[in-house]
Amino acid sequence: MDNQYVLDLISNKFEDSILRAYEPDGILTLEIKKEILLPLVQWMKEDSIKIDFLTDICGIHYPNNHGTELGVIYHLHSLIHNFRIRLKIFFSIQNPEVDSLTPLYSSANWQERETFDFYGIKFIGHPNLVRILNCDDMDYHPLLKQYELEDATRTDKNDAMFGR
Repeated sequence: MDNQYVLDLISNKFEDSILRAYEPDGILTLEIKKEILLPLVQWMKEDSIKIDFLTDICGIHYPNNHGTELGVIYHLHSLIHNFRIRLKIFFSIQNPEVDSLTPLYSSANWQERETFDFYGIKFIGHPNLVRILNCDDMDYHPLLKQYELEDATRTDKNDAMFGR
C-alpha cells in the first residue's frame, strides 16, 4: 500500500472535499473540508485501508489567515498495512467546532480534551469536553496567539544585544 494508491481510493470516494494533497517526509497529507472529517475517517477505518490507530491530534493557530485561523491536524496509522496518513482541517476562529472522533477511536477522548483546553476548539459529540491540564477557572486558551510576546514599552533592553 503506497501513498498514490490511498490517494486514489480517497479521491474516488471524496473527490470534491480534498483541498490539497502532498507528501512531506513521505507521509500522505490531505487538507480536507471539515464537514467530511468523520465520514472520511470512518470510511478509512472500515475500508481496505484499515486505519486502526489514531496516533495524535493537535491544534494549530495562524492568526493572520483570516477565515482559517484555527486548524486541527490528525495523524493516523494502519498497523495492518504499516501506512500513515495526516489529515488537516482549517476553520474560522469565530466558529471553532469540528466533529469528535471519539465514536471511532477511544484515544481521541484525551487528545480532543487537550486540544480544547489549549486552543478552545470544540469537538461536537465529545462525551466530556472539559479542561484536562489547565485550571478550570482559566478564561482563555493559552496556545492561541492573542498576546504580544514582549512588552514594547520596555526601555531596559537593547535589541542589538539579541541579534535583532
